[in-house]
Amino acid sequence: MNDFYNREIDEVISILNTDKTSGLTNDEADRRLEETGYNQLTEKRRKSFTLMLLEQFKSFMIIVLLIAAIISGVVGLYHNEGLLDTFIILGILVINAFIGAFQERKAESSLEALKNMAAPMTRVLREGIIHEIHTRELVPGDIVILDTGSVIPADLRLTETVNLKIQEASLTGESAPVEKTCESMEGNDIGIGDRRNMAFSTGMVTYGRGRGVVVKTGMQTEVGRIAGMLQDAPETETPMSRRLNHLGKVLGIAALVICGLIFLVGVLYGNSVLAMFMTAVSLAVAAIPEGLPAVSTIVLAIGVQRMVKRHAIIRTLPSVETLGSATIICSDKTGTLTQNKMTVVASFVNHRKDIIDRTMPAAAELSEEERRLLMVSVLCADARLCVMSDGTVDYSGDPTETALLEFGVFYGLYKDKLENQFPRVAEIPFDSERKRMSTVNRMPEATGIRVNVKGGLEEILSICDRIILNGEIKAITDHDIDLIRKNNDEMA
Repeated sequence: MNDFYNREIDEVISILNTDKTSGLTNDEADRRLEETGYNQLTEKRRKSFTLMLLEQFKSFMIIVLLIAAIISGVVGLYHNEGLLDTFIILGILVINAFIGAFQERKAESSLEALKNMAAPMTRVLREGIIHEIHTRELVPGDIVILDTGSVIPADLRLTETVNLKIQEASLTGESAPVEKTCESMEGNDIGIGDRRNMAFSTGMVTYGRGRGVVVKTGMQTEVGRIAGMLQDAPETETPMSRRLNHLGKVLGIAALVICGLIFLVGVLYGNSVLAMFMTAVSLAVAAIPEGLPAVSTIVLAIGVQRMVKRHAIIRTLPSVETLGSATIICSDKTGTLTQNKMTVVASFVNHRKDIIDRTMPAAAELSEEERRLLMVSVLCADARLCVMSDGTVDYSGDPTETALLEFGVFYGLYKDKLENQFPRVAEIPFDSERKRMSTVNRMPEATGIRVNVKGGLEEILSICDRIILNGEIKAITDHDIDLIRKNNDEMA
């Protein structure tokens, strides 16, 4: 059943035979786990490296070269010239096979990368108590607790949402987080990206909180279906492999025909049958381009390495040539072609626009107004940052807020340190009616607290009657508002 999005919550709960307020019992969860299996992506049995190596010898050109190596050995022994040519041909083929098999083994990590996107632990409601369990132990009917930063562990029908926004770029390609609701939707053919009362595996909560009942796990999820299609994709010949196979057949047939004629003519002229046979065989071996497969493999391997530097995984070497043959790539999803990452590139303070130069360290001191604006931006955000052991900073949350946090870090203002210094004592979350977010922080100023607000330009201007310019608090004028709006339009 895939139409949970157009059913009422009570109906979904009834279908899954669970309880919205207490969740499943532990015994029922164990029974369902035996029935449905673990909530994880499965994969077909991996090829051994030996099998990958042997599969490199399937092309017609390689087979022709193997035959040529054998014949070359026979000719070498007949003329007492040794097996040097045979070893050279076989060496080229073995190196060629190792390069192809090694690249295919490296690309096997693509499915592993998809599996690793799942959260290792998940908070669920069982027997009325919130537990933290391994994600792989989730079963249909479990009630999952969602908070900012949570990774969606399975496909969920949302049952409770409070300003909930989920980033689904990995599945739908949309760069902006999707605002979720728990209301049922009308229609029987609604696209995944428009199912706003559903949360899909591998998504991430960027804002708000909520709850949802698990409706699909493992390979039954939308991400699982994608993984299944990747596994079941048929192997197809690339343009280069088709041309090389065709060339091998043409060379093989041509060599056989020409050498057969030479053999026949030599015998008719009275030469020894054995001598003419060995001569014809020698010519046939000489006509086969032993270095062609190696040259093509090395060139494709270089292409693979260049793609790896651009963070692209190439599963098989010939795929590079296929990609190179593409003349037009069509994409209708913003997040497909971007990193789903925003960056502050300009600011407007004291009626002056500044372009941020990120090629240089942020050595310049911020003015009082610039520092105040940046502190408000960082404090009035729910995104999180984590300083890693190697000194890098990892961000999670709404892309707009993470951009503000990153801008703060660029100037040495870390959100965790600021909140320790100026703790948040109250907040009003962003909603579609107010179109702004407010936090109340305890400050060392005379009043003791400060309300930090961010939101839509018109919504902010509508509640402002003062402006700070060059350290002076003034009544805001129509000229100020026009100038702010003009620069906002230009920067947008």
